[in-house]
Amino acid sequence: MRILLGGNKKFYFSLLLIIALALGMVAGIFFCFFYSDAKESRLLPVYQVETSEAKVALTFDVAWEDSDLEEILDLLEKYGAKATFFVTGDWLDRCPAGAQLIVNSGNGLQNHSNTHPHIQKLSTEDLLQDTVKCAEKIQAFTGKQPVYYRGPYGEYNNTVIQALSDYQVIQWNIDSKDWKLDATVESITQNVLPKMTNGSILLFHVDSKAKQTVPALQKILPEITKQYQCVLLEDLVLTDHYRIDHTGKQIATT
Repeated sequence: MRILLGGNKKFYFSLLLIIALALGMVAGIFFCFFYSDAKESRLLPVYQVETSEAKVALTFDVAWEDSDLEEILDLLEKYGAKATFFVTGDWLDRCPAGAQLIVNSGNGLQNHSNTHPHIQKLSTEDLLQDTVKCAEKIQAFTGKQPVYYRGPYGEYNNTVIQALSDYQVIQWNIDSKDWKLDATVESITQNVLPKMTNGSILLFHVDSKAKQTVPALQKILPEITKQYQCVLLEDLVLTDHYRIDHTGKQIATT
């Protein structure tokens, strides 16, 4: 009996082990299936563009003031660079002269919301109302509706992207981190130059808290413009026949 019992124990242990392994495999298959499905259903904005051309897009988020704006525009002109400025409607109300300088210098004005809210917390109706208000103010300066949108704080989700289907939602693949209180010219430069590649979208800020942006640009722009053409988003981002991969890279499909 002892021999039989010992044999049965080994048999049942082996059986349980096989069942456990089988359940693990099934669970793994279901996890991969649902994880893959979730990834595919997640909508992404444009972080960068796949292109063989040596061109990039400089972008500036502008929400609070116009400090250093003239210096930034002068530097862009000096190095033959263009940039896209994502502005809020509230900023346009406070700093119309700054907005006019951006337009007159041939740079772009695009939508960064009206009041800089946390858009993930807004209802779809409130999001659309906020976006439209900013768009109307931009159109008063440019004569045309903005076509690009960047959420305040870089926020977005599926609801935002679906609600703003008339826009291309734009993020960035290179963050200068010029807004950080401990940012230095060297740290900003290192956040930018080593990561440069065709189709990159760069993020900077026009803000009195971003104290090192101008001196950093004085170092960065001459280096970038040796290798790349700095263009408006409309001269980089594709408008149709494209897909966006899991990293946010926009890739032509034809």
